[in-house]
Amino acid sequence: MKIRSEHVRLSLARAELALRQHPRVLSGAALTLLLGSAVTAFGVAPLTPIDTTPVSTRIITEAMAVPDLTPQSLALEAYTLALHRNDVTRAGDTADSLLARLGISDLEAAAFLRRDRTAQRILTGRTGKRVQATSVAGPSGQLQRLVVRGPALDSARALTHFSRVTLTREAGGFSIQEEDVALGVEHRSGAGTIQSSLFAAADQAGLPDSVTIQMAEIFGSDIDFRRELRKGDTFAVVYESLSADGEPLTWGVNTGRVLSARFVNDGHTLDAVWFQDGDQRGGYYSADGKSKARVFLASPLAFSRVSSGFSMRFHPILKQWRAHLGVDYAAPTGTPVRSVGDGTVEFAGTQNGYGNVVIVRHGGEHSTVYAHLSRIGVRAGQKVAQGDTLGGVGSTGWATGPHLHFEFKQGGRQVDPIKVARSSEAVTLGSAALARFRDLASSAQDHLVGALASAGAVAQME
Repeated sequence: MKIRSEHVRLSLARAELALRQHPRVLSGAALTLLLGSAVTAFGVAPLTPIDTTPVSTRIITEAMAVPDLTPQSLALEAYTLALHRNDVTRAGDTADSLLARLGISDLEAAAFLRRDRTAQRILTGRTGKRVQATSVAGPSGQLQRLVVRGPALDSARALTHFSRVTLTREAGGFSIQEEDVALGVEHRSGAGTIQSSLFAAADQAGLPDSVTIQMAEIFGSDIDFRRELRKGDTFAVVYESLSADGEPLTWGVNTGRVLSARFVNDGHTLDAVWFQDGDQRGGYYSADGKSKARVFLASPLAFSRVSSGFSMRFHPILKQWRAHLGVDYAAPTGTPVRSVGDGTVEFAGTQNGYGNVVIVRHGGEHSTVYAHLSRIGVRAGQKVAQGDTLGGVGSTGWATGPHLHFEFKQGGRQVDPIKVARSSEAVTLGSAALARFRDLASSAQDHLVGALASAGAVAQME
């Protein structure tokens, strides 16, 4: 015991010496030992008592009758899966190429399309007809039904009807039916602000070109779109959107008539509303019931870019400044040229620098000249009505490119055709029709104001 006590005394002495020499090291080691012990104690000490009671379980069983699936299996085996495909007719299409593009291999159907007169019209005439085919899935790929929608059989009904051809497979072969069906009509609106040109603003507003052209035609006698359009001018329009069996048209234009329009030009507000009184011919009228139609059209072409106005200009061939006593309309060769008013063809032939030219006498002291034509479609002495085609735009005579040179003469002297069109007489509705028109015009103006307000809100958000 004495020896052991001496050993303990020596160990304590060494520890005291080490603590004096390395107090920080030994203190840290002691602290670590204590913390480790604490953590160990925490890790092994249970927080709650362990429940060792056995868990009881119950098994429930129930006998169920298995349904007879044989009828369903037989029905699935007998069911024929139908495939539906859509396309449009193209130039050069044949019965075989059209069916192949639709994923159909059916020699009998191809032979019928080639043989039947009604079916042959599917592949002739205007392209872009909408085709919907239903066929059998699988190796046979037999055609079951073909529906083709295209322009109306009667061209006079092009804006109101479409043609529907239905080809159906039956037990003894195929049956075919052709009919004219009324187009679906929805009303849409748009509005815009002029920054550079009418077409640019209309494109920005998402308006189709056909609507823009109609709007320019409607206000053509009120606004010279070449010289009088101003940055900041605004417009709104309500128009018809056409569909065939709920599908958008894939041939021609898919918009119908402009129903109402407003144009604010240099602070002046101009309105136009389409109105048809009973069986009478419809037309556009201003808010006070005056017809927008005039005795003379403002332009011999549908809305076009005017390249040279009624003024002095530097002649491109003679290389000198000369009075340009007419209006030049730049347009592609062959563009239809129309008579601006009712009259009689006074001359149709060739005249020096004019090239191919037509002159129309409108009665009294008024006559019009249409020069540089690529072709002439009338003869001297022929009666023509406003809007009738006289020929096509060309570059015959003294011309540097395809365009129409147009002159309006009054008493043998050239005058500005825009001014003549504006000063020509306008028809006013009678009292009975005017009352009906005012109700329509009031509703139309509300729609136009709403369209302009919506366009303004969109512009502010942008």
